[in-house]
Amino acid sequence: MNAFGQRIAALIAAQGPISVAEFMALANSAYYAARDPFGGGGDFITAPEISQTFGEMLGLWCVQVWHDQGKPKHKRLIELGPGRGTLMADALRAARVMPDFLDDLEVVLVETSPTLKAAQQETLKDVRVPAHWVSQFDSSLADRPLLLLANEFFDALPIRQFVKTARGWCERMITTDPNGALIFALSPVPAPDAVIPSDRVGASEGAVYERADPARSLMEDIAHTIARNGGGALLVDYGYDEPGFGETLQAVSNHAFATILDAPGESDLSAHVDFLALVAAAKGAGASVFGPTTQGEFLQNLGIVRRTEQLVASYKSPHLSLWTDVDRLIAPEQMGTLFKALAILPVAAPQPPGF
Repeated sequence: MNAFGQRIAALIAAQGPISVAEFMALANSAYYAARDPFGGGGDFITAPEISQTFGEMLGLWCVQVWHDQGKPKHKRLIELGPGRGTLMADALRAARVMPDFLDDLEVVLVETSPTLKAAQQETLKDVRVPAHWVSQFDSSLADRPLLLLANEFFDALPIRQFVKTARGWCERMITTDPNGALIFALSPVPAPDAVIPSDRVGASEGAVYERADPARSLMEDIAHTIARNGGGALLVDYGYDEPGFGETLQAVSNHAFATILDAPGESDLSAHVDFLALVAAAKGAGASVFGPTTQGEFLQNLGIVRRTEQLVASYKSPHLSLWTDVDRLIAPEQMGTLFKALAILPVAAPQPPGF
């Protein structure tokens, strides 16, 4: 066990078993604070790092949504979990096609990692719009029209896990074995009925249910702001849009799956996003929802193929890698189907592009 795992074991010894959600929050906080995990030399690669066209499409989406709602003044463009700042840089470059979009625009990046914040500041140092950083989305960002982007952000938010047993749904916890190693265990007391959705009550023994309360709460806050002030939110992430899905918690290190408990803080912990839960949360907050649709269909509807043709034509020599990169984003057997897009808009707003 690594040093951070020993600290978690000491915490458990002092206060008892912790939930998967608490473990996930502790481990991911340590993981992101200490490194830049993106790219070929990191642990995983995200869509903005694969092709500039991804960020460009999302930037143009924001411009169109803003235009369709009458070009509201004093808007705010927010990105949750901005990585290296690549997506935001590409989005703002594409937004120059409508210069008045950049007028009175405030850019806010929600980031908790000092390492990644420094990378973002370097990437965005020449951006000509005001930008600042905050550690969380809260009420201070709910006072004006909001355009929000979140790519592979919700999958890293903490989840609770419940396992169906003979005595009911019991929460999966993390404790230690006699040798002090971290292990999974089940709570001896079944969870309250209200915690488990009605469609899972009749599940067979051994079934796993994952509940992402922080994701639902955040979605409610975002949707409420948009419903009241206008704008739109666009979420792109991997996940499922059908009920009854099972266990998805995973650890990734060096572009491969890793063991969840062996070296906490040294791998990225994530879980597939429950898009149905996010849809319900957004609608409950008074917003309109479009999607989820697959990432491949969404990007193609926005014109990513045409944009790639333009890029290829701009080079004097063939750049086949441009097509390879875009294919990775839209092909069903790669990211095109597993990843999905979800849009949140005010109830009276026109249908957004891509859906």
